Amino acid sequence: MAKKTSPARTESGLESYFGLRQQGTDVRTELIAGVTTFLTMVYIVFVNPAILGKAGMDPGAVFVATCIAAAASTLVMGLYANYPIALAPGMGLNAFFAFTVVLTYKYTWQQALAAVFCSGVLFFIISVTGLRRYVIEAIPNNLKLAVSAGVGLFLAIIALEEAKVVVAHPATLVTLGDLKNPAAALMLLGFVLIAGLNYRKIVGGTLIGILVVTLIGLPLGLAKFTGIVSMPPSLAPTFLQLDFSRTFELTFLIVVFSILFVDVFDNAGTLIGVTHRTGLMKKGKLARMKQALISDSFAAMFGASVGTSTTTSYIESAAGISAGGRTGLTAVFVALFFLLALFFAPLAGMIPAYASAAALLYVACIMARGLAEIDWDDITEYAPAVVAAITMPLTYSIATGIGLGFITYAVLKLIAGKINEAAPAVLVLAVLFAIKFAVAG
Repeated sequence: MAKKTSPARTESGLESYFGLRQQGTDVRTELIAGVTTFLTMVYIVFVNPAILGKAGMDPGAVFVATCIAAAASTLVMGLYANYPIALAPGMGLNAFFAFTVVLTYKYTWQQALAAVFCSGVLFFIISVTGLRRYVIEAIPNNLKLAVSAGVGLFLAIIALEEAKVVVAHPATLVTLGDLKNPAAALMLLGFVLIAGLNYRKIVGGTLIGILVVTLIGLPLGLAKFTGIVSMPPSLAPTFLQLDFSRTFELTFLIVVFSILFVDVFDNAGTLIGVTHRTGLMKKGKLARMKQALISDSFAAMFGASVGTSTTTSYIESAAGISAGGRTGLTAVFVALFFLLALFFAPLAGMIPAYASAAALLYVACIMARGLAEIDWDDITEYAPAVVAAITMPLTYSIATGIGLGFITYAVLKLIAGKINEAAPAVLVLAVLFAIKFAVAG
């Protein structure tokens, strides 16, 4: 007869695998940290189906893909890299997928998933070779900051347009919408509620804001109650639906690079930003960084396979670390909670567009903070950054903003006699983008 495993022995096994005692934590603390991280980022299971639905994808299947991709990727991060970091489909990258790749470049969503998968393969290659350091160091820091801020501005205009706070105008391109429209008013209410709750460090503040304005919209007919719990929808409409038919087109290369660029630097920034309090960073270097980056590259490939845009590390993991999370056990608990979220599809399905737009605008504000860190003393540095950031929302394309930023940087450095400051990789990318604009527009 098999012996029963005692709780003490189980905790001892967890301690041995994750090094809990060495990191000054325990199972209870890691569980609390996992709950905290999950509640701060679970809004993605409501927002992601709404955004990818714009690309023609089945919202129910995207909901399941979002939960599964988040659970599997976070589990790999916890068990392989032993990091208290959770992953899920990234905000900004999902908007790029839907509004730029599918709606602007006229790719099918299946072809867009193929681009996401290819970006994950390239991410894996640079993570296991010395290319990782070269790529990260070659791109000017100001352009990295500008891309993050530009993605935020892009999310902002999507959110404002979604709730009709901003509408089209034949003379001025855009203008103020009708703020007497309940959807517009509720989106703005949701935004300030989310921002205020997060400022007060209320756990799950983003989720609370989404649910509150959704409930307000029920008697107004802006949201429809369809239940809370049910069996998960089918994953079949998006599972393994990758189409590589446009792999050898220049536009496909630009799309893959744009996804890779944002994913690599968002991931590196998240790892550095959320781990400095965990003891994982020593002398400016992250322990097990290679494993963490490989975990992230796996996330992109796996997420595309099940049917969602790029899955990446979440800055919201900082909330769990603030609650005491120090090891991969925190991530394991988050993964389990995402699996439980699979049974809340009806709740996700009743979230109206204005409610998810409120969360989108809040994330946009967080990302726009990168503008404050740009070097504003050298015009050859900040001018390309401004061009990159401002053209993303105005052209409705992250890839276009990145491309114009690189071209401006290279040409400006050349004219200023400072071409030696531009890494060869930057010059090559500037030429590729110039060719793309000349050939394909």
